[in-house]
Amino acid sequence: MKKKIGIAILVIVVMIVAICVIGNRMGKSQNDDEGQFKIVTTFYPIWIMTSNITQGAQNIELVNMADKNAGCLHDYTLSTTDMKKLEKADVVVQNGLGLENFMDKILNTYSRIKIIDSSKNITSKIEENGEVNNHIWTSLSNYMMQVEEIANGLSEANPENKEVYEKNKENYIKELKELQGEYQTELANLKGKKAICLNEAFSYLAKEVGLEIISVETNHEESSLSAEKMKELIEIMKKENIKSILVDKEDNLKSAQTLANETGAQIYELQSGLTGNEESSSYLKIMKENLEILKGI
Repeated sequence: MKKKIGIAILVIVVMIVAICVIGNRMGKSQNDDEGQFKIVTTFYPIWIMTSNITQGAQNIELVNMADKNAGCLHDYTLSTTDMKKLEKADVVVQNGLGLENFMDKILNTYSRIKIIDSSKNITSKIEENGEVNNHIWTSLSNYMMQVEEIANGLSEANPENKEVYEKNKENYIKELKELQGEYQTELANLKGKKAICLNEAFSYLAKEVGLEIISVETNHEESSLSAEKMKELIEIMKKENIKSILVDKEDNLKSAQTLANETGAQIYELQSGLTGNEESSSYLKIMKENLEILKGI
């Protein structure tokens, strides 16, 4: 009898110890989750900026909301998966200038989230058809200002990693300035030259290198331009002797090829940086490739 009681007591003790261990582990896991500073970026270009700024930061989680191949966020609709990513977010980093037209929904659902607007200090905005062009990251000057704003916002929201954010920002901007110097030196001959741009994403890049854009059409959401618009562009190109057509390499090239055939112009396939891999150097690489392509104009 005593032996049975002893065994029962031992079983109870083991159960209590097991419960305590499991409880401690669960508590530790929850505390670890709660201790993480969660940063959510809205789409790929902003994710690349933020990933460079946060490298080596402690106790953070960096998540990109939209799929990295989602492209531009025009008319983007938040999914259940997107909203799930935002549940425990401390900060959401956005491009701004109205590109993320869903921000009101995010704030209405998660009012405690801090928003970092990377476009806050951008002054050289381009307006087309009465609307601000929000593809600001294709300009190296604007891109650096966005990096600066994101780093400042994260330092304020997460002072624990301020030194890391500041150091990473300085290193990244140094690389960007070196590339900008190459642009200024090697593309000096582009100033005053004219081009047709079939993708509004490159308006800021063209402006920075001195290209005069005669017409901008957004071709990344349409299979082709109307016959009337094509006729208008052909007339402009012939009148102005325009021999350069800028497009995104991911665009449908049908319209560009028609314009080239009718005017003898050359098509230049650039990259907007809207999609890519997870390498922190991704933006620098695509801008270096764009530099090589622009040399041909």
